[in-house]
Amino acid sequence: MRRRGVTVILGALITALLAAGVMISDLPYVVLTPGPTVNTLGSAEGTEVIQVTGAKTSSSAGELRLTTVNVQSKVELVQAIQGWLSGKDAVVPRELIYPPDRSEQQVQAQNAQEWKDSQTSAETVALRELGYPVQTYVRKVTPDGAAVGKLQENDVITSINGTAVAGPAQLTELVKAQPAGTALTVGYTRADKPGTVAVTTKAAADDKKTPRLGIEIDTKQPHPFTIKIDLDKIGGPSAGLMFSLGIIDKLRDEDLTGGKVIAGTGTIDDDGNVGPIGGIPQKLNGAKQAGAKIFLVPKDNCAEALRNAVPGLPMAKVATVDDALTALKTFTSGGTPTPCSAS
Repeated sequence: MRRRGVTVILGALITALLAAGVMISDLPYVVLTPGPTVNTLGSAEGTEVIQVTGAKTSSSAGELRLTTVNVQSKVELVQAIQGWLSGKDAVVPRELIYPPDRSEQQVQAQNAQEWKDSQTSAETVALRELGYPVQTYVRKVTPDGAAVGKLQENDVITSINGTAVAGPAQLTELVKAQPAGTALTVGYTRADKPGTVAVTTKAAADDKKTPRLGIEIDTKQPHPFTIKIDLDKIGGPSAGLMFSLGIIDKLRDEDLTGGKVIAGTGTIDDDGNVGPIGGIPQKLNGAKQAGAKIFLVPKDNCAEALRNAVPGLPMAKVATVDDALTALKTFTSGGTPTPCSAS
């Protein structure tokens, strides 16, 4: 065989081998696909998702479904092409999901912790909606502090100078609003009995300008039952809103669903604010596949949701859990909830 022919054959063989290598090599991308949806009012793998002990619960004719995103972390060229061509999947740089300075295991551990935190906040918000407020109480009276002989451990602080205390942050702000040495009227509850006492603040030892009541505080939310969320195979904080709605629905006689399948997403903080999340396109498609009749969208995700709207799946804009409750009431009554807008 002539030398030229051998060269052509070898070149073709090398090209084929290189192409095969590219086809099977992992790329620096991940593929996001619609993940499973879970009815927070139902069961997962034979176990009730939201479990309430010590209180009567109600049954709903419909569903409140949290939505998820699957992350395919090892991606070959064929899979990337399929994702790029798909109308439901997204191919994104790996570093957006798994930062270079953290391992995949570390990211998963953070997602697991955020998942647990979202459940705690969901319970806090739901209990407040059900009539069990968060209480700020005295964990310890500081020796030689301003409150010695006036406040006691376990006193619940209810007001400062007549302004109701909604939480630790507000209590701190109310105390700092007046200079050290100011006499404040502190409202409290002790052994279920209300009272008031005058406490003259003292300057902090390390900052002469910062007034102190001389107490260490914490929060509690007494309620005569226990709540457990049994769903540990999903990570991240985005199910907070749907968990909160699920708890409220179970402990109220009113059926929030109106017999319909409701889906949604959104983080939630202890004050009931609904925050934005990732994977909106995939979650919308997952909700549609699960038969959802409406999707609750965090206000700050509305622009993205509109760009990726799924035919036949209306969307309601929510900024707080109260917005979500209003949207459900409107929708199940035959009305149109506040829709998503680009602004």
